[in-house]
Amino acid sequence: MIQGTGSDVGKSLMVAGLCRIYRRRGFSVAPFKAQNMALNSYVTPDGLEIGRAQALQAAAACIEPSVYMNPVLIKPHGDMNSQIVVMGKPWRDLHASEYYKAKSRLWGYITESLDSLKNEYELLICEGAGSPAEINLKKDEIVNMAVAKYLKAPVLLAADIDRGGVFASLYGTVALMDKEEKELIKGYLINKFRGDVQLLKPGLKMLEDLTEGRKTAGVIPFIHDINLAQEDSVYLEQNTVFGSGSIDIAVIHLPYVSNYDDLDALLLEEDVRIRMIKKSSELGNPHAIIIPGSKTTIADLKWMKKQGFNEKIRELAAGGTAIGGICGGYQILGEIISDPQGIEGPPCKIKGLGLLPVYTELSEGKKTVRSEARAFEQKGFLAGFSGYVKGYEIHMGDTAIRGDSQPLFRLNDGNSEGSISKDGKIWGSYFHGIFNTPGFRRKWLLSLGWKATGRARSLDDVQNEQLDKLADIMEDNLDFDFIDGIIGL
Repeated sequence: MIQGTGSDVGKSLMVAGLCRIYRRRGFSVAPFKAQNMALNSYVTPDGLEIGRAQALQAAAACIEPSVYMNPVLIKPHGDMNSQIVVMGKPWRDLHASEYYKAKSRLWGYITESLDSLKNEYELLICEGAGSPAEINLKKDEIVNMAVAKYLKAPVLLAADIDRGGVFASLYGTVALMDKEEKELIKGYLINKFRGDVQLLKPGLKMLEDLTEGRKTAGVIPFIHDINLAQEDSVYLEQNTVFGSGSIDIAVIHLPYVSNYDDLDALLLEEDVRIRMIKKSSELGNPHAIIIPGSKTTIADLKWMKKQGFNEKIRELAAGGTAIGGICGGYQILGEIISDPQGIEGPPCKIKGLGLLPVYTELSEGKKTVRSEARAFEQKGFLAGFSGYVKGYEIHMGDTAIRGDSQPLFRLNDGNSEGSISKDGKIWGSYFHGIFNTPGFRRKWLLSLGWKATGRARSLDDVQNEQLDKLADIMEDNLDFDFIDGIIGL
């Protein structure tokens, strides 16, 4: 099990790298995270919802993702409230204080998942959440030492040296553990190191001596160019501009933005820059605007209006700026969003941007499905595009087309999906992963004035290469004789 001294120390990618390493060595291996708090999620082949990080880790292990890999998913939506997804399906909306009282009821789902994975795979590589040293929360925790103790799993404690205080955070975390927990902590992983590792070795020896002989299993260098999806929203708070080039795409950084990894595939192309913006004054005159997914569409739409985005976006649309909306962003582009059952708060009806003649009504059931479709008509930027677009849907409610707009896609089952304006400049779709299809991605970019360069690449292919690269770096910098030994291989 990989636990950490805090959030965003690199646990998710470390687990992915270890999954790939042991898979390449011939083991059947699976990832696991008992409880994940994230707005980036993914749909399993059987239509269940899990955290996006566990889907990436499953890909690293060369297996399909399963709900057993992430039995509890927490999706925050404001005022300390969250939707709790249990075994891939919405369970309840709970306040933080209510959730902590409910944790004991969730433990059975976690142990059921662990037992199922243990029966199917030779090796489980588990990920903790946050820090195991949150002593005010330890009594009811179900994701760190509770899992390690249930499995009797050896724990490597990971820390991010780039943020500073690495020795204090590792030493302090161990110091706050009780005797049984300390016995499970076998060593350390230090991540994001810049410089000569020889200069670090005296500190590593001192840490080992101070913590009863626990050694550092490896020091992973700071990796500048690994192109793998980030799970934690901290990443977006620390980074606002991605890529570089003349094609400027402005993405509205909604307060409850979800599945922002939909944008990753755009960065496979050269000369494309993405700006995440929170103020309408930052819009400028981009080639295109994207409104991404949202966990709480109505709240994000109200925020957009308060920030002045609505007027500015409509003004740019009238001037010919291309605009795309994905999932919640698609709903926002429509005329009306209705919430008669109070799914996102008090029952209400609110005007959208009015850029697509569609009407959305929110409802209790959540649609989680993988889908495949073709362009409804090959016109506008889709002229000449005859291939399939693959994606997955995760949303509450349905959207109906009104007026003389037309669908964007025709699904394999014959139903229509999404909407596109007459001039082809404005479109919306429920498809997450819509840019992963190279043909669709490039058709849209070409319509913005982009000049195609290089070979069109699938995000899945690039992800697979990057996972091998991550595994290679970890193999070069970790002591696998030690790690194999604590696992018992």
